[in-house]
Amino acid sequence: MSAYLRPMIDDLYSARILSLAANLPHAGRLPAPQGTGERVAKLCGSRATVDVTLDDAGRIADFGQDVKACALGQAAAGVLGQSVIGASVDDLKDARDAMIAMLKSGGDGPVGRFEDLRLLKQVADYPARRASTLVSIEATLEAVNKALAARTRLAGAA
Repeated sequence: MSAYLRPMIDDLYSARILSLAANLPHAGRLPAPQGTGERVAKLCGSRATVDVTLDDAGRIADFGQDVKACALGQAAAGVLGQSVIGASVDDLKDARDAMIAMLKSGGDGPVGRFEDLRLLKQVADYPARRASTLVSIEATLEAVNKALAARTRLAGAA
């Protein structure tokens, strides 16, 4: 590896990012999810499958994730797992949108409960790595939306 690339890669894979990647909160699947989402980053194959149950207010009450991703994708999933219990669909959308803006157009990144996703700001300089950092939050949004849709169908049938 060239001397030029090593510092950039060392910065990208910081000790904090590697620690988050190695310690994935809520790892595994839920036995009876209300909603399940799955996302795959086509370029690298990073994959996240997420299960959720919601409380009466539509916030995440229980969460499980099965993530097969590079260290950056695992780190993003680690941040998500630390803060996702109690999150609403709007919290997730705001974090996802801020993450996309941070990675693609120089935005500051998420605030509030998902602010630690800012640790991945340097991924913006590596377009091939961006999608892997989004698979977990995208899968979580899909799972929550499916759970909310199922709840609406059940309420309409009652």
